Amino acid sequence: MTDRIITYAEAIREAIGQVMETDDSVFMLGEDIGIYGGAFGVSGDLYQRFGKDRILDTPISELGIVGAAVGAALVGMKPIVEIQFSDFTAQAMDQIVNQAAKIHFMLGGELSVPMVLRAPSGSGTGAAAQHSQSLETWFAHVPGLKVVMPSSPYDAKGLLLAALDDPNPVIVLEHKLLYKTSGHVPEEQYRIPIGTSNRVREGDAITIVASGVMVSRSLAAAEELARGGVQVEIVDVRSLSPLDMTPINASIQKTGKVMLVQEAPKHVGFMAEIAAQIAEGPALYSLTEPVKRLCGLDVPIPYAPQLEKSVVPQLEDIVAVALELKAGI
Repeated sequence: MTDRIITYAEAIREAIGQVMETDDSVFMLGEDIGIYGGAFGVSGDLYQRFGKDRILDTPISELGIVGAAVGAALVGMKPIVEIQFSDFTAQAMDQIVNQAAKIHFMLGGELSVPMVLRAPSGSGTGAAAQHSQSLETWFAHVPGLKVVMPSSPYDAKGLLLAALDDPNPVIVLEHKLLYKTSGHVPEEQYRIPIGTSNRVREGDAITIVASGVMVSRSLAAAEELARGGVQVEIVDVRSLSPLDMTPINASIQKTGKVMLVQEAPKHVGFMAEIAAQIAEGPALYSLTEPVKRLCGLDVPIPYAPQLEKSVVPQLEDIVAVALELKAGI
């Protein structure tokens, strides 16, 4: 691992720039990604480096943006779509779900849609109910879409580079609170295979399975738990579709207890799928306690900061539920 430290946003921008320097078929399109530099500053200086023909500022029409990207992908280009907030994919679901995800299958493999769609997701910025949702389960449910959620700057670059290599549409969900976080990232290009979960902390008392911002929150909780003698193991589900259960099952077989943490509402959330696969898999009979889910409440995200924090798991919630699970409560 390199000693170089950059932010999550810089890692994404670096990955895009490196690919665009060597592959003229790659271009980016979205709202305010040009001179403005992107709603969260991710595109930065890419407009100055590559010009208006490859960093395309678009009208405010998500349906049109994604439709243009699907069409471009079908004729050999490699578009990177930036949606300002993942909530706005609702305006483009026909193109994402009925076109991008299905064309390869419906045309018997004759054509592919090598499109990457990036979108900021999650709460914590005071953006209220229509700009703060966690919609990963929508996309993971659709055959033909690959879905990743990088939890660190290192994974942000490696997963995006892998997505840009993929001949299929890939949804990259980037949590807003992670953009300014920093970590070790090599300058050279590297790929993290899509379809791999990652054990990010070793322990023997409890397995915590998390994704996105809940990974760093779980790591912080693990440090607090360790001071009390409870060593938790953490598995980062950085690829939701395809999903890699191997490190999750291996960890449960060691610890005997598992807590599934997500920001999204509990009802029909992605962690319910992981719970089901645990029940159907080799780790079931290693469990000494029932599977525990710690999730967001089944409510829209409030605007008021104190209410916003109260409806999604925080560090202290992870600690409290882990201690309950350890005690068999």
